[in-house]
Amino acid sequence: MKFLFVSSIISWFLKKRKHQLDLFIKYPVEVQNELLLNLLYTARNTEIGKKYGFREITSYQEFSERIPIQKYESIENLLERTRKGEQNVFWPSLIKWFAKSSGTTSSKSKFIPVSDEAIEYCHMNAGKDMLCLFLNNNPEADLFSGKGLRLGGSSAVYEDNNTYFGDLSAIIIENMPFWADFSSAPKQKTALMGEWEEKMNAIVQETIHEDITSLAGVPSWMLVLLHKVLEVTGKDNILEVWPNLQVYFHGGVNFTPYKEQYKKIIPSDKFRYCETYNASEGFFAIQDQNNSNELLLMLDYGIFYEFIPMSTYNCENSIAVPLDKVELGVNYAIVITTNSGLWRYMVGDTVKFTSLDPFRIQITGRTKHFINVFGEELIIENTERALEIACTKCNAEISDYTVAPIFMEANEKGSHEWMIEFKKEPTCTEQFAKDLDLALQEVNSDYEAKRYKNMTLSFPKIHFSRENLFYDWLKSKDKLGGQHKIPRLSNSRILMEELLELNAQVAVKVRN
Repeated sequence: MKFLFVSSIISWFLKKRKHQLDLFIKYPVEVQNELLLNLLYTARNTEIGKKYGFREITSYQEFSERIPIQKYESIENLLERTRKGEQNVFWPSLIKWFAKSSGTTSSKSKFIPVSDEAIEYCHMNAGKDMLCLFLNNNPEADLFSGKGLRLGGSSAVYEDNNTYFGDLSAIIIENMPFWADFSSAPKQKTALMGEWEEKMNAIVQETIHEDITSLAGVPSWMLVLLHKVLEVTGKDNILEVWPNLQVYFHGGVNFTPYKEQYKKIIPSDKFRYCETYNASEGFFAIQDQNNSNELLLMLDYGIFYEFIPMSTYNCENSIAVPLDKVELGVNYAIVITTNSGLWRYMVGDTVKFTSLDPFRIQITGRTKHFINVFGEELIIENTERALEIACTKCNAEISDYTVAPIFMEANEKGSHEWMIEFKKEPTCTEQFAKDLDLALQEVNSDYEAKRYKNMTLSFPKIHFSRENLFYDWLKSKDKLGGQHKIPRLSNSRILMEELLELNAQVAVKVRN
């Protein structure tokens, strides 16, 4: 009876929202242009609105000519003023929430503004749409006969100058309506526990006796939780614990390295995987088809999109194009204008369009070298700074290096694998590894969180290469010359495996 009642309400909502989805799918450019003018009108009396004359802007052309493309460092001073209590700087309504994410060259962490409008019309609507699209594609699903298990990152929220900051997941949980707690697990109190290890144990104990029908969270974190569930229950697979489990909504990192591991512990051909594309800056896209690797770009969440072709990318001096000018298969950097007061802001992600009717995308990477297999968002500025710190402490000099992930397998945690060629080797190799790991935690808060008590990332594995290894690799690829460089960071192990093999082959020759 309970399920039939809930299902009838959801069916009604689904039909109502599906009509709105069909509207922006049918008129995408018109929806985006109207949204842009509404954002400009709403913020016309803010400090930024007055500076750039939002009142006089009546077209995208004027908008793109007046307002420069910006990265985090360009607006950090405005954000800091708002974090200290100043308002009406870049958005008229009260900004009291800031999503904390990994930092840039000059900052360990970024603090992204999250307005009440963004919470309601972007993030909350996205959660509803995620369910609506899934149920529309799978009418036989009965998600609301049980509960959805939600797993955020670090769920503690901190107060500073009457503003609040934390992981976006924590902010969303803090602002969820009271009735949502009844259909979710764990309870809000548990989900917001600050100590991660304690929270994981509490979630397991609270959920193993529930009827869990869906999962939502970052793949690396969720995999740790599911293995802990199996460990505590003594079961062989997750369906023995939660037999009515039907779907996993995932996002945040590339799912490909994890999929086979999930299939092993959730052995069902009927089980669904649904990808989402959300970030601290906003919720951008949702997988709207079963068994697809394409994501529908959501155009009515209070976010206006622009795109910079990576072939002409020049950071803040780039030329962006609106939605009606994008092309299939081109790699673009995303630029957003949002109902949290981000104006022509570079997210740092790259995508390509796989469909223009409707607009569907695939995430292709970042505008910089990075590793984000476990949600650590490690960028080259982080590794360069950490190496500098470690080398100074151990009196060493680096010639070349590269870093790759070690993917999770079974109950083994993930890690990073380094291949480093030294001009001058450190005085103590073990201490160098420790210093490097600690320095990375110092400069990157997301890496620090994943390394906490080895919950997701284990201590890095570091190889000291033989002399000229990287030179020989470049030579073997016919890439000797000033324009060819060693990729510093990669989400793939291809380069690392080639270097390990080349290193081993030479070692054998030397021994013989």
